[in-house]
Amino acid sequence: MAGVRLPENLEERLKDLATKTHRPKSYYLKEALEAYLDEYEEDLKAVAEYEEQVKKGTLESIPLKDLLKKYGLNEKDLDSEVL
Repeated sequence: MAGVRLPENLEERLKDLATKTHRPKSYYLKEALEAYLDEYEEDLKAVAEYEEQVKKGTLESIPLKDLLKKYGLNEKDLDSEVL
């Protein structure tokens, strides 16, 4: 079980929602946490893995030109907004 301290305004919003919907605040906290993890968990793990590899000096990279060649693309195939 985790304890959470919320800023006053967020606590008030949560309390108001719980009162108006006749659900416990914990219901909304669980729903919000699950939605957040569903959305960001894999991204956050990837960032942590990247940071760990950078820290250890084991990060491997592939030059863009090699990736383009591997997939039969050239720079003109890339969206200019990505670059």
